[in-house]
Amino acid sequence: MKYVVVSGGVISGIGKGVLASSTGLLLKTLGLRVTSIKIDPYLNIDAGTMSPLEHGECFVLDDGGEVDLDLGNYERYLGISLTRDHNITTGKIYSSVIERERKGDYLGKTVQVVPHITNAIQEWIERVSKIPVDNSGKEPDVCIIELGGTVGDIESAPFVEALRQFQFRVGHENFALIHVSLVPVIHGEQKTKPTQAAIKDLRSLGLTPDMIGCRCSNSLDLPTIEKIAMFCHVGPEQVLAIKDVNSTYHVPLLLKEQKMINYLTKRLKLNDLIINIEMKNKGIELFNKWNLLTNKHDLSFEKVTIAIVGKYTNLHDSYLSVIKSLEHSAMKCGKRLEILWVESSDLEPETELINKSNFHSAWQLVCKADGILVPGGFGSRGIEGMISASKWARENKVPYLGVCLGLQVAVIDFVRNVLGNQNASSIEFNSELNEEDQAVVYMPEIDREKLGGTMRLGLRPTVFQEGSENTVIRKLYGDSIEVFERHRHRYEVNPKLVEKIEDKGLKFVGRDENGERMEIFELENHPFFVATQYHPEYISKVLDPSRPFLGLIAAASGTLDDILKLDLKQSSNDF
Repeated sequence: MKYVVVSGGVISGIGKGVLASSTGLLLKTLGLRVTSIKIDPYLNIDAGTMSPLEHGECFVLDDGGEVDLDLGNYERYLGISLTRDHNITTGKIYSSVIERERKGDYLGKTVQVVPHITNAIQEWIERVSKIPVDNSGKEPDVCIIELGGTVGDIESAPFVEALRQFQFRVGHENFALIHVSLVPVIHGEQKTKPTQAAIKDLRSLGLTPDMIGCRCSNSLDLPTIEKIAMFCHVGPEQVLAIKDVNSTYHVPLLLKEQKMINYLTKRLKLNDLIINIEMKNKGIELFNKWNLLTNKHDLSFEKVTIAIVGKYTNLHDSYLSVIKSLEHSAMKCGKRLEILWVESSDLEPETELINKSNFHSAWQLVCKADGILVPGGFGSRGIEGMISASKWARENKVPYLGVCLGLQVAVIDFVRNVLGNQNASSIEFNSELNEEDQAVVYMPEIDREKLGGTMRLGLRPTVFQEGSENTVIRKLYGDSIEVFERHRHRYEVNPKLVEKIEDKGLKFVGRDENGERMEIFELENHPFFVATQYHPEYISKVLDPSRPFLGLIAAASGTLDDILKLDLKQSSNDF
């Protein structure tokens, strides 16, 4: 097993996740099987109870693991399916060590950070790196490890020490480190001191970078590269200039231009690995497809505008998988995506009384959008605005996609404004609702007290119902009988109202395996009015877009008929 660690210095949010994913992609183009691990130094067990406005999106895996959003990057770039154990947190490590101590596994020893915590980290990495993550069922060849946060933070100290020990545990030729740093431009001059200081800190902790990824606005000048190489004790070929590009999908191409893979092949002796001809050909095909897609995207000029009506719009990372799914679909349709961010509470009549400017600006964005998307979320804030956006899309024949909460608010709108029950709402927003007004209810099996890991989570089947053969959403899924998608929700459409809703034209064309839970609806006599209780954005891939998102973009850009003529059978999790 070869290990490539990606760490960061100077500032957080510098792009380690994209660099780690891009490195993994390039290694995969060699025909290697690649897996990824994300280390998050926070004390939380997982990302499930963290606010999207503080930490960004909570990404959900096949096994129901609620994890850091960077694992979504790895899956989208590498075409793999990870597990909850691929996200290591301080909370998980300390919990496992304390549990072992309580069992007496340490035979009376004083349990300490070194060696017990650091050993637990290393054992976790070795165990998880061997888990098959593609359909071959075979052990990966390379594991990319991203160390979250910034080297030098007190929280990450045990992980840095564990990785220092780990390099000797696995051997020099099986361990490489890429450190990502910032090269700011001050008065037109590229400054190298922050990078020098970051590398000095790293080396003082016992880790020496094999490559330095320099984040910069423009290409690095040759004197800058030479200066970084000299003061950071690396060769010029080990300094990577990761400049701003048209899209993050260009980063693998940028790294390939700088011969990153040539260096890693030599450093990790990758030529000694036995790669069969089939895997090599798949790697070549993967790179060609990626290169073609990014170049095609650069040449696309026709724009499609999508209004995302959400409640966490102040931090766009709260909807990272949604954004990426829209991008994947726009590239598939040959369009340039423009997202219009609409804070759902700004659409509500109360806002007009407080801030007319925000109210009218928000509605102007909704009205001019080619398509409307209402994503997932929790709590009552901004819900009436989402319901209004759904109503607008339904009545004005504007393409609409609702995801999770987006399905529920569309059902509430339908019950209110088509069935005529103006008091209809969700038990989530009003716990005192009369039974006849409950359009959305708690799922009976859900724990209402404990929040962490108690939702309906992970990969589950959705079965298309009899009579759905001619629906757009089923055609988008390649006329599949059954599809598997990831879930994250506590509430569901009230089963008692389903028959009345369907009688008025809103058809629940996809249900769970027992036919009891509403998973997909499609509105009759509308160009595209679709919603899913599951989160289709979680399994969207760069080269294989999510089908509901593809339908939204295609309908919004006038290319739906062309897209439906393609072979749309879902591909496997292995490019």
